[in-house]
Amino acid sequence: MQEQNQYIPGVCNIGRSEIKMRRFAGWVGLVITIILYGSLVYLGVPRIWRLIIFIPSALAAIGFLQARMHFCANFGMRGIFNFGEIGNTDTVDQAEFRAADRRKAMQIIAYSVIAGIAAAVIAYILPWN
Repeated sequence: MQEQNQYIPGVCNIGRSEIKMRRFAGWVGLVITIILYGSLVYLGVPRIWRLIIFIPSALAAIGFLQARMHFCANFGMRGIFNFGEIGNTDTVDQAEFRAADRRKAMQIIAYSVIAGIAAAVIAYILPWN
């Protein structure tokens, strides 16, 4: 995907600094997922507790997806965008643009939930312990 540097409804609502922040959040979520899974296995915690992997893995997925799609789900749901410094946002004025942004935000959230569920199920069924 070519990097955008302007707001495009339902396609791109964040610039470089916001993308970088979301990619970092994805990596943090992934590291937490791996450490949590390893800790649960190492400590011999009952297998059902592995399902908690859903939380950090869904957070990792949402970070990576937002970075890849150049679209912040939170901004999309709130009707704002940012191509400047972190913390400076502009408002999306047109209702049809806000609707397109909400659809894209819901898509990202749904994909992240699916990824979190998949990671939790895989963690649960792996044979260790």
